[in-house]
Amino acid sequence: MVSTSSGFLSLLLQRKHVLMALLSLEAIILSLTFLASAAFFNSLETFLAIVILSFGACEASLGLALLVLMLRATGSDMISTLSINKC
Repeated sequence: MVSTSSGFLSLLLQRKHVLMALLSLEAIILSLTFLASAAFFNSLETFLAIVILSFGACEASLGLALLVLMLRATGSDMISTLSINKC
């Protein structure tokens, strides 16, 4: 529970860079996976941990693709450089 809370705190405090936000989200997903696998020892609940890991991997790949797209378009990963008017 502490690692999940620290992931949320890190997400709230590191709002300048997209990469730091993605790393915080990955820490949250990983801690939730460990929490789900440690709390349940049944095979059905282990399936839930695998599903959470799958969603985490999909979220990571989508986040990195968007980060690369943003870096190519703006030249930095600062959230402040994003604007609706620059579309």
